[in-house]
Amino acid sequence: MTGESSNAPNAGDSHNADEGGLDSPDLQAARDIAEVPAVEVITAAAVHLMSAAAVKCGLAEDVEADLDEARKLITALAALVTAAAPEIGNQHARPLRDGLRTLQLAFKEASVVPDPPGQGPGERWTGAVS
Repeated sequence: MTGESSNAPNAGDSHNADEGGLDSPDLQAARDIAEVPAVEVITAAAVHLMSAAAVKCGLAEDVEADLDEARKLITALAALVTAAAPEIGNQHARPLRDGLRTLQLAFKEASVVPDPPGQGPGERWTGAVS
């Protein structure tokens, strides 16, 4: 069909953001994210995980470490970086791997009871970190 549908919205329609119409924030967000390359979405997610893990490892001023939370974040980061590395290429994966390793070492330093080799956060995907 090449003509306009009789159901197509026009300037007189009352669709607005509050009614979930054509100008809704969700639709605009979907359009915005559609323009972002996957590598940027992946690296942004990794950076958020890194930042949160650093805070939970006690690397922020005046914040007490929560190593249980840090372990979860580092493990999620390791899984993401390991799975995404072949897709995003070495130029993007290398700094993420470096940040991950730094967090794994910070976790080991903050931990009172050391994990056995290969059992630290994320080491299931990265191998033992020393």
